Amino acid sequence: MSTAIHPAAHVEDGAEFGVEVTIGPGAVIGRRVRIGDRTRVDAHALVTGWTRIGHDCHLHHGAVAGSAPQDLKYTGEESYLEIGDHTVMREYATANLATDPGSTTRVGGHCLLMAYSHVAHNCQVGERVVVANAVQFAGYVTVEDWAIVGGGTVVHQFVRIGRHSIIGGGSRIAQDVAPYVRVAGSPPRLGGLNRVGLERRGFTAETCDALDRAYRILFRRGLTVAQAVAEMRSTLAATPEVEHLARFAETSARGLTR
Repeated sequence: MSTAIHPAAHVEDGAEFGVEVTIGPGAVIGRRVRIGDRTRVDAHALVTGWTRIGHDCHLHHGAVAGSAPQDLKYTGEESYLEIGDHTVMREYATANLATDPGSTTRVGGHCLLMAYSHVAHNCQVGERVVVANAVQFAGYVTVEDWAIVGGGTVVHQFVRIGRHSIIGGGSRIAQDVAPYVRVAGSPPRLGGLNRVGLERRGFTAETCDALDRAYRILFRRGLTVAQAVAEMRSTLAATPEVEHLARFAETSARGLTR
């Protein structure tokens, strides 16, 4: 099967497609765009700018990928958006180019960006991340692999969201969310280890128990971050996931959501 471009679509000269790409009616594809094999761009979606989309992706009706960043510093310099393989952008989801010349906004593979969600300039979204309806990421947000962000959540610029964490809908996130935890609210509050999610993803009981102990050291003992990290490393050093949590905590610039 060859690439199928609807006659009502507008594709600029220079756009590059893999095999079996489908472009729907009213879609607009810019001249600098590269789209991978078997990716589908539905009706009235816009893919523009220096944008690279992987294979087997699906951009639904009205999705926008590669538009200019909403940053007054941006003056049209070449910057990029990369979207990984098997990622889905639902209706009217948006993802912007980066602000700084030569820099990249990235969304990893196997992600789901639900309707009306927004990935701003210079965000770095990992693999298998779920971003629910109307979530709004400000610029320079980092989201690690397997995180889930509930609908209507707003995330401040430069915030980091740790791997395998889950954020409840309608939250306002202004500080880093540690890996492996549950957070919800405005202001947000910790709800313990995301143990159900970890077990569903195949984490062993021993690893979950070690992470639970690390969570209590970090968030329930009244220690400074430096003290907590030192104790985590001295007592739970055999668990790589604990080391990741420790490293995340000690490198947090905005502080941890508690």
